[in-house]
Amino acid sequence: MDIHGENQVKTQPSEELPKLSLVYKQHPLYGVDFFISGKEGASDLDLLRRNGITTVVNCAVNLDFNFVEQAQLVSDHEGSVYGPGEIRYYKIGLIDGAGNPDTQMLAAHYILRAALEQVLPDKLSYPRREMGNILINCRGGRSRSVIVVSLFLHLTLPSEFPALDDAIAFVRDRRGLPETEWYKAPKPVLIDSANRAAGWIRMIEAS
Repeated sequence: MDIHGENQVKTQPSEELPKLSLVYKQHPLYGVDFFISGKEGASDLDLLRRNGITTVVNCAVNLDFNFVEQAQLVSDHEGSVYGPGEIRYYKIGLIDGAGNPDTQMLAAHYILRAALEQVLPDKLSYPRREMGNILINCRGGRSRSVIVVSLFLHLTLPSEFPALDDAIAFVRDRRGLPETEWYKAPKPVLIDSANRAAGWIRMIEAS
């Protein structure tokens, strides 16, 4: 299923959210599309490739993926499989609720930014240098990923999203989250953390 460019249904229950949602098309600073998904979309390499996704940022601490299909490019170590993945993969590791260090949302913003700005060296051990669209995922694609993307849009596009709540409302709509889930999508504790992180990031950028 290639969803690129399709409108998302806005009143579905969470168990029927789209496998992959285009939440922001052609970010003006980076020129790429931003997608959100849960575990089902993030694990579907064919779906990611059809939508030009070359980078995955996983917000969840309780979910991992093995995108390595050619371990021999770097290692064929007995007892494990590791090497460059088919997709560039970054991990934030947030808990969906209380328990994250106060600075972890701050780190989430800068990891997402690094995924977009990092320049890899021209070496055989760095074969995934393509810069395409980006997917931000968590297990369900409705709390951790939503707040991380909302914070990023708020901070990088302040004229379009002057308040964090503006960005959250926009991302909820594009992801297709029903209003009955807004109280937990994203979790209030994550929204509070993102608001604190936004203040710290403004101070960092101002300095």
